[in-house]
Amino acid sequence: MPLLEARDVHGGYGGMNILNGVNMLLEADQVGVIVGPNGAGKSTMLKAIFGLLHVNQGDILLHGEPIQNLAPNKLVQRGMGFVPQEKNVFPSLSVEENLEMGAFLKPGNVKRMLAKVYEFFPPLTEKRRQPAGELSGGQRQMVAMGRALMAEPTLLLLDEPTAGLSPLYMNEIFDRVREINAAGVGILMVEQNAKQALAIADKGFVLAAGQNRFTDTGEALLADPDVAKSFLGG
Repeated sequence: MPLLEARDVHGGYGGMNILNGVNMLLEADQVGVIVGPNGAGKSTMLKAIFGLLHVNQGDILLHGEPIQNLAPNKLVQRGMGFVPQEKNVFPSLSVEENLEMGAFLKPGNVKRMLAKVYEFFPPLTEKRRQPAGELSGGQRQMVAMGRALMAEPTLLLLDEPTAGLSPLYMNEIFDRVREINAAGVGILMVEQNAKQALAIADKGFVLAAGQNRFTDTGEALLADPDVAKSFLGG
């Protein structure tokens, strides 16, 4: 049974559809990457999956169970985590306080999950008492991802996790994505750094105008001349 399945998903804002029939299939052991031009519906699709956008047609299933239009807190209880692109940390709280906020549904697991998050993100260990707002962009992204992991999701949604980061931190985040996936968490992320993201993707979804244009392995999409010409800058 797939971890996540989206079938002919339509949805948008104010009665106007941005998603016009998106289909996705992701297995539990996979990293999925959504790429495409601005306005393609990439982040909108993540929000639809996480209950932040009304789906008015189609189905979204998690572990085979329909979840479209469920509230985000219900989805967290079912094993989904979401890291938005912006405003994804509490700047005045310490790193560790930010992480502890992520375990509000599973308070008994805080100590064990903190140890696990610090294992994934060693730079946070020495920063754990520091306000998150004082960290670099890359370290704040680590905090945001770590907080989502505190609830022990089976599926982690990442919206532009490397936006605005230096190449060094971008590579670091992509390395951690693969490591988190290898530890048993399925990952679906939206990325503007399409070539680098597809290089670590098991599945790639190229969207345009709210529809699938190409769906294949990351390796196959990188090798496809039509994908390269239209969506990867040649």
